[in-house]
Amino acid sequence: MKSASHISRILDRYSGIFCDVWGVIRDGHAILPDAIPALQNVRRQGKPVILVSNSPRPAHDVARHLSLMGAPDDAWDAIVTSGDATRSALADAAPGPFFKIGPQGGDDLLYDGLDLEFSDAENAKAISCTGLVHHLGTEPDDYRDLLTTFAKRQLPLICANPDIVVQVGDELVWCAGALARLYRELSGKSIIAGKPHKPIYELAYQSLRAAKWDGERGSILAIGDGPETDLAGAERIGIDALFIGDGILGSGLSGSGLDAAQAELASYDVSARWYASRLVW
Repeated sequence: MKSASHISRILDRYSGIFCDVWGVIRDGHAILPDAIPALQNVRRQGKPVILVSNSPRPAHDVARHLSLMGAPDDAWDAIVTSGDATRSALADAAPGPFFKIGPQGGDDLLYDGLDLEFSDAENAKAISCTGLVHHLGTEPDDYRDLLTTFAKRQLPLICANPDIVVQVGDELVWCAGALARLYRELSGKSIIAGKPHKPIYELAYQSLRAAKWDGERGSILAIGDGPETDLAGAERIGIDALFIGDGILGSGLSGSGLDAAQAELASYDVSARWYASRLVW
């Protein structure tokens, strides 16, 4: 891994960008000030930017939230989300009934137009998981008994947000991916379409082509802060990655700079070609 404190210094190697959202251009409370100008400048160089997010919400809702936070829409060409990629998996298991795990009403846009049925735990034939019911004050192990019951019945768990945690200001908040990981440990089957899995990247490549991109698949640079999602996904589809150190791992790095970041990624058994503390032009 090599230092790339300014993306402008490595951009000539790539034909486009797949950029994460949480931890790279926003921290949960605010837009990160250097990231938006960096992406705007990438686009001015004629290289498309696709935001690739593990949000369980549709792309248009992520765009709305970014706009409300003050982000201009000229910093990217398109947005693809885990929610978009997950809808086909939900449709395949329709009508269910599904047992929902997630914040009350917060992710209901995921289900619009799918004609799904929902039920209590006892009568469910599948589980749709968008996150923990309460983001604060709970953790994945609180769901162990419920998930154990589902695993014994071999119900599929469709995970709409594969992130284990996301950064919200100075805090890390558990996500649906942590529940899916626990479910697999309990011998349950989880179905995941978001990063690091290929369906979301296929949507991203479709968006690139719609933006008149005609480069090689391997000429894209992935930017992200998640070892198990952004970096593992880049490795899986064979593209380089720029690891952003001040994201979800920022407070936990034992030291600062390139060496500390490289050691931390090794503990996840992933790597990246480039390192930057934050996204800067």
